[in-house]
Amino acid sequence: MMAQAYSNHRRLVPLYHFLTWGAMVILLAGSVRYLLLCKDQSLLLPWLLIGLVLTLISVSFHARSFALKAQDRAIRAEENLRYFILTGKRLDQALPLDRIISLRFASDEEFVALTARASEQNLTADEIKRTIKHWRPDHNRA
Repeated sequence: MMAQAYSNHRRLVPLYHFLTWGAMVILLAGSVRYLLLCKDQSLLLPWLLIGLVLTLISVSFHARSFALKAQDRAIRAEENLRYFILTGKRLDQALPLDRIISLRFASDEEFVALTARASEQNLTADEIKRTIKHWRPDHNRA
């Protein structure tokens, strides 16, 4: 597996991000086109197709967002525990979740100092990731 760094840490799942979403866009466009072209026929079927496609889009989006939300909570708990193990103190509760998620990539050697810097200087999640010198990979992110 390739070493993870800022430049390659984002994860795209081709079957989900391209095939599934592409198919849903095509289905929605085809359903709308069918609705517009069937003026002499019953409109029940085209509206049902549009409703079905919108439902599929909603289910696909929410299934992913619910999984990511659960994973974000797990990351927050892991990083709180990691910070406690390294310092004996709780992680700054004012630190937003997106920044805590970014800090998970920092090695133990730079984690505590970078956490303090992120709190004091109000670094963005992207700035935190760019600051990390010794990347700690996360290959399990959904």
